[in-house]
Amino acid sequence: MSALPHDLNCPLCDHIETPLFWQDARRRYHRCDRCRLIFVEPGCRLDAVAEKAEYDLHENRPDDKGYRRFLARVAEPLMTRLPAGSRGLDFGCGPGPALAAMLTEAGFATTTYDPYYAHYPARLQQCYDFVCCTEAIEHFYRPGREWQQLLTLLRPGGWLAIMTKLAQDQAAFANWHYKQDPTHVSFFSRETFLWLAARDGLGIEFIGADVILLQIPESV
Repeated sequence: MSALPHDLNCPLCDHIETPLFWQDARRRYHRCDRCRLIFVEPGCRLDAVAEKAEYDLHENRPDDKGYRRFLARVAEPLMTRLPAGSRGLDFGCGPGPALAAMLTEAGFATTTYDPYYAHYPARLQQCYDFVCCTEAIEHFYRPGREWQQLLTLLRPGGWLAIMTKLAQDQAAFANWHYKQDPTHVSFFSRETFLWLAARDGLGIEFIGADVILLQIPESV
């Protein structure tokens, strides 16, 4: 079997076997045979200007009670696992960093980073007790690079809290609303997170349908 073009290597694990998984009128999707990530072909992705324009349409405000209830699905289980005084980073916070506000109000000082709305690279040179990545990982064009970055931000024993909808089989994917967002380009499944946890030696817990908590091992 001939290899796919280099730009169709899996953007998470760089595996070369990424057959076409689904195609619609707008985009083509491939699934990695190794880590099971589903990703949009690079030629079908938005450029930075169009992507930013889509994000600017979001109206998630830090004081929005409904938005806070949504984010509580990740905030509450994370906080039960954090030692008092833990400090964290909300990676990909977007224009309305409600989660950082919620965690800070609860006693867990949380700063923010976002390539468009909180572009402070110095914050990526520090280490944290926890990192949150809520409704952001599905936007990553190079999730393998960002995944390693997220892990390097964490101290031993630290927690990575992710919220994203999980991909299922092809029949479910065909009618899945989550893929309709043009800024969603990387779709993780339960199998993908289990593969990453096994590869990187992480503890992992699935909370409900769309929250994943991973823990860096304590130093020996």
